[in-house]
Formats: sequence, C-alpha cells, structure tokens
Amino acid sequence: MITKLRASVAQWTVVIPVVSFIVLILTWHEELPGWVVAVVACFLVGAVLSAVHHAEVIAHWSGEPFGSLVLAVAVTVIEVALIVTLMADGGEKSSTLARDTVFAAVMITCNGILGLSILVAAVKYRTAVFNAEGTGAALACIATLATLSLVLPTFTTSSPGPQFSTTQLAFAAIASLVVYGLFVATQTVRHRDYFLPVTPEGRVLDEEEHASPPTLRAAGVSLLMLAVALVAVVGLAKGVSPTIETAVDNAGLPHAVVGVVIAMMVLLPETIAALRAAVRNRVQTSLNLALGSALASIGLTIPAVAIASNWLSGPLVLGLDSAHMVLLALTIVLLTLTVIPRRATPLQGAVHLAVLAGYVVLALNP
Repeated sequence: MITKLRASVAQWTVVIPVVSFIVLILTWHEELPGWVVAVVACFLVGAVLSAVHHAEVIAHWSGEPFGSLVLAVAVTVIEVALIVTLMADGGEKSSTLARDTVFAAVMITCNGILGLSILVAAVKYRTAVFNAEGTGAALACIATLATLSLVLPTFTTSSPGPQFSTTQLAFAAIASLVVYGLFVATQTVRHRDYFLPVTPEGRVLDEEEHASPPTLRAAGVSLLMLAVALVAVVGLAKGVSPTIETAVDNAGLPHAVVGVVIAMMVLLPETIAALRAAVRNRVQTSLNLALGSALASIGLTIPAVAIASNWLSGPLVLGLDSAHMVLLALTIVLLTLTVIPRRATPLQGAVHLAVLAGYVVLALNP
C-alpha cells in the first residue's frame, strides 16, 4: 500500500511540473482574464508542492546541508531572473522592486520561516535544538550583506537619494558574491558538521534514519523536475503579477506590497520544506533553508541587478527607509539572542512572527 502511494506521488510530482511549464508557455506575455489567472494560480500551487517533494528527494540523496542549499540557490536564481524581468518591463515605478523584494525575502525567511519552524518544533518537542556555530555563521553573513547592500545606500552622498554610485554598487556586488561564496564553502566543505541537525543531547545526525536513500537515477530525475517546477513557479508568478499590481493599485496600497507578494510566492517551497523538517525535529535543516535563502537572496540579487543596471532605463534604489532599518536591526538582534542558547522555546518563535507581522502592517500602512 505504501509503495503504491509513493509511486502515485512520484507520478504526480513529475506530471504537474511539466503541465505547469506548458501552461507557462501558453500564457507567457498574454493578457489573462480572471478565470485564467485562477487556473494559473492552481498550477502555481501544484508546482510549489512538486518542487518541495523533489528538493526533499535531492536532500535525502545528497544529505544535509547540500539539499537545503540546492533548494535555496535554485529558488533564488530564478527569483533574480523574475526581478530583473519585472524591472526591465516596469520602468521608473520598478526602481525599488529589487530592494523591496530582497528586504521582503529577508523578513519572511529570518522571521516568518524561522519563527514558524521554531514554534512548530518547540511546541511538539518542548524545545527546538540546533547548532549555534552554523546558524551564527549564516547570521553574521546576513547582517554584513544586508548592511552593505541595503543600509549604506541611504547614507552615501555620491549619488542623490538612497542610491549607490557606480563604484559603490560594484563594491557591494563583489562583496556579496565573495561573502556568499565563502559561506557556501564553509557550509559544504570546511565545517559541514556545523550545519547538520543535532539531537537534544547535542549528537550530530549525519544521515537520514529509517529510510534508504534514493538511487542516483531518481535523484537526477528529481533535480531535473525541481528545475522545471521552479521555472514554472516563478514564470507563473510573473504571469499573475499584473493582476497583483492592479489589485494593489485598486486597493490604494503602496507599490512595495508587490515585492512582498512576489517574495511570498517564490519562498513557498522553502517554507513548506522547512516546516516539514521542523515536524521531524530537524530544526537545523529548517534554519539552513531560512537563513540560506535570505543570504542567497542578497548575495545573488545584488550582483545581478548591478549588472542589469547597465541597460535598465530607470534608477536603482537600494537604500531602506528608517522604519525598515529599525526592523532589520531588531531582526538581527533577535536572531542573535535566539541563536546563542542553541535551543529555543515557543516564545522565541512567536517573537519572530510578531516582527514579521509588524513588517506586513507597515508594508500595507506605512
């Protein structure tokens, strides 16, 4: 019975990404009526669930932290392509899209995904246990890149407004790539054990228990289907983005809400995968996904938009306003206090979710 169920799930997760990709081709650059947008949204959800399944297969085959790294990087690369595409099409009004989407990704991952994961694991197992060395290293990189890329532009004087000059933007792009590259090397080579799940007694879990790993062929198929599913997710998200922008404008909401919605859609695979890991008491895997996604979002988006700015017609605004800088500082302080004890209670999870709720309220009502 279990074998048949697994076979049916495997077939479903192969068919849906392919069909979603076909829907993407049929609807690309088309003006979509309301009922088509609803159909596209259904395939978008199906592609997200398929991506989570294939990411877990790859994670099981390769082991941690490679599985969470593959999902985080894959989603971020396609997210970057979506941002650049929307900026190229949007003109002046999209000048803050990269900043809004990256900051939304940082808030959602560092407060939403992390807070939910800690809350779920702590409620089920009394405390959520993780490795402070790996989580602290990721936090240090996020704090550095967020400050260099999103805070400093507000205070520079070489260019008017919260923008970098060409030299400053080049520095931020290079620094983002170097720091992110060093983090990946630390995570996967030199100190891989810092990013592995641990037991409440501190024992490192270096392999999946009670399940044999998938074959190389199955992992290869999942890698291919993960790529197809993620392309479909971001492409379909772009397809429904005009509807989102129209709804935001009609509701009289700030344009920054568009960046929040885009970040929420593209981060759905990481959110579901992180929560499933938390249910299995593998909180370190959840934190790898959350903080790794935040770091990848900054480390890959800033260099990409720096290159794209050479042919984009509008300005590139990266500097945060004062309210968002306060939220960023609060997030970093809370993350530090959460990481240091190596374990967390439901209280820490709820506090992070409160910060996310504050961010959402300010996005809707600045």
